[in-house]
Amino acid sequence: MAQKIAYQGEPGANSNIACAQMFPDLESVPCASFEDALELVSTGEAALAMIPIENSIAGRVADIHILLPQSRLQIVGEYFLPIHFDLMGIPGSTIEGATEVHSHIHALGQCRKLIRSAGLKPVIAGDTAGSAREVREWNDPAKLSLAPPLAARIYGLEVLASRVEDDPSNTTRFVVLAPEKDLLSRKELPGPAVTSLLFRVRNVPSALFKALGGFATNGVNMTRLESYMVGNEFAATMFMADVEGHPQDLPLRLALEELEFFTTEVRILGVYPAAEYRMGQERTGQPAGN
Repeated sequence: MAQKIAYQGEPGANSNIACAQMFPDLESVPCASFEDALELVSTGEAALAMIPIENSIAGRVADIHILLPQSRLQIVGEYFLPIHFDLMGIPGSTIEGATEVHSHIHALGQCRKLIRSAGLKPVIAGDTAGSAREVREWNDPAKLSLAPPLAARIYGLEVLASRVEDDPSNTTRFVVLAPEKDLLSRKELPGPAVTSLLFRVRNVPSALFKALGGFATNGVNMTRLESYMVGNEFAATMFMADVEGHPQDLPLRLALEELEFFTTEVRILGVYPAAEYRMGQERTGQPAGN
């Protein structure tokens, strides 16, 4: 298996930073799309993929809820990355002399205060790190980029202002994907665990309420629940959920058994160690993904 981890975006993107921090010994491979990153794992060209799944400000990452089930890959880990943006430009540029700032639409939305106070025109780019590369190529002091700090070092840009995001608590949760294999047993995963699952409720009144009842009655904490429509069928709703615990733990085992009664499909997407960030948030009483 290739000792590589694939991510969507250009070198210097937040996904690149997450790869380097969690797997410093693996070669990080940039990909143009999420599909390309997943394909590298499916074909064995990469051992893992690092995919953002939700952001504390922007919410769910578009298309991931569709791509994950279709990929036939398995979630084997999670990583929470605090998101920071720097304002950068070519050497010699200044905020006062700039007229435009380029970045991904989410980054622009998360740095509104700086953009407004500096009187800059926001211009949407496909990627935060990509906007830094473009600013370097344009070599125009009037054009700046909002990008992660790593991008400034990679593309030789000068940081004009650091950590300019409006909300310093901004955090993205990533999941690590690998080829499907047998789920880790409780003995192999003795510490705090997270189980991600997909299920489709029966098209009957109160189906979701009844399906979720088993988690409540068995004391299983559900940390994430999202719904989406299946194809063009407005009556067919799929749900993705993250719950604390391992399927072999008695409370979760009973909850999953009860879930089966009110669903037409249940699929476990992964069982993996709970990230240290998640556990720290629980100790302070703050939600892990928000």
